[in-house]
Formats: sequence, structure tokens, C-alpha cells
Amino acid sequence: MIDSHCHLADEAFAGDLDEIVRRARDAGLERVMVILEAGNAKEAAQAGRLERLWPEVRFAIGVHPHQAHQFADDPQRAAAVVRDQCLATSTARAVGEIGLDYHYDYSPRDVQHAVFRAQLRVALELDWPVVIHTREADEDTIAILQEEGQGRLRGVLHCFTGGDRLRDAGLGLGFYISLAGILTFPKAADLRATARGVPLDRLLTETDSPFLAPVPHRGKRNEPALVARVVEALAEMHQAPADELARRTASNFHTLFRP
Repeated sequence: MIDSHCHLADEAFAGDLDEIVRRARDAGLERVMVILEAGNAKEAAQAGRLERLWPEVRFAIGVHPHQAHQFADDPQRAAAVVRDQCLATSTARAVGEIGLDYHYDYSPRDVQHAVFRAQLRVALELDWPVVIHTREADEDTIAILQEEGQGRLRGVLHCFTGGDRLRDAGLGLGFYISLAGILTFPKAADLRATARGVPLDRLLTETDSPFLAPVPHRGKRNEPALVARVVEALAEMHQAPADELARRTASNFHTLFRP
């Protein structure tokens, strides 16, 4: 079982990181993919600590759309920061999370676009997969992935909450679809219906911890061990044993990220 997207380098885990790792391993997790904010020294330091605790951990590094404004004067600088940190991190395997967020608009949309495109070009240069964040920006996200990727990009739509149209567009790009704890929320019936249409060989599981703890832990700090609840929910939906679903999604992770 694998948590394909979590934020264990976040300060929310600084006080009990060793216990978090122990619980994840006890729950049967083989490894996790930890998202790092490019250029964030505190996260990089905690990532080093995490590597010592759990050598199997892997990282994705990128500039989130919320931070894109920091590179408004020079989007190529964002690309340079990401490239340099990726190449300096032996356990890094992906560029991300990157993308567009029109819900909060913490960064101007034209800046988000420029920083997103610059990082996609880094991923193509390195031949690495991308971890995509899209919120209320699905059409522009897909359009940019098509324009920049030209069929050569691989990656995942993380913490998927979209509908059939986004699902089909992502699958059409050859991307994977990753589901998080939202899948277990009572009002997520539409998401569950859409998720049923994702082939088993294109599914990933994640927590996006410390956010979005699944039922019955909703409202509490999320952590990688709770990805087991996401696996259970997907197994129920696909009428498959949970251990089989865990094996399939772990295999998908290895295919995409080549850890």
C-alpha cells in the first residue's frame, strides 16, 4: 500500500514525525510520496530527517500555484529552482505539485500559467512525471498540459474531485487519477460515481495529509496510515478485495514514478 501524495515535510508533523512513520509502516505502507515546496529550506530540512527515518520515502518538488506570485518577475526562475533542487535530491522522482488554482487566486492567473508552463518544461527535460493540482481551473489546466506536453508528459491528477469530463480528459492524456479521503465523505456521491469510471490500472491512492482526513477521522489531522481507508473505499466501489486494490494501486505507483 502506498500514499502517493502527502506533506510530511509540513511543520504539522515536526513534533511526532517518528511516530507518524511508525504508524504508516505498521499500517502496511511500503512508501510515501512527499510533496516539497521548491526553495523551502524548512521543508528540505525535515525531508532530510524523514529520509533517515524511512529510506523508502520519495519526493516530488515544485512551485504550487499559491506560491507562483513569488516568481512573477521571472517565471523561469521558478523552473531553475525546481530543476536544481530536483537534481540535488537523490530521492526525488517527480515535479509537483504544480498547476492552477482559481478558487483562491493567491497568484494572478497569468503568473500561474507562466510558472506552470515553465515547470512542465523542466519535467519534459528531466523526463519526470508531474503531480497536478487543479481547482476550478480544469479547462485551462488540461489545455496547458496538451499544449506543453504534446503527448510526452506523464503524471497524475492529484486529490481528484472533478467530474466525468476532467476524468476523461486526464485519462486521455495518459495520466493517472489519485483519490483521497474526500471519497469517503457522505456528500461525495458524485465523486464516487466518477471514480467508478477510472480503470483499475490508472488509479492511485493518497491522503494529501495533513488535510482531508477520511471518515471516521474527518476533522482531525490526516496522516499516511489513513490511506488504508481510501483503499477500503475504492475496493468497495470496485467490488474487489482491499488487499488486491492495494497491490494494484501500488503497482501503478511504481509504473508512474519508477521509485
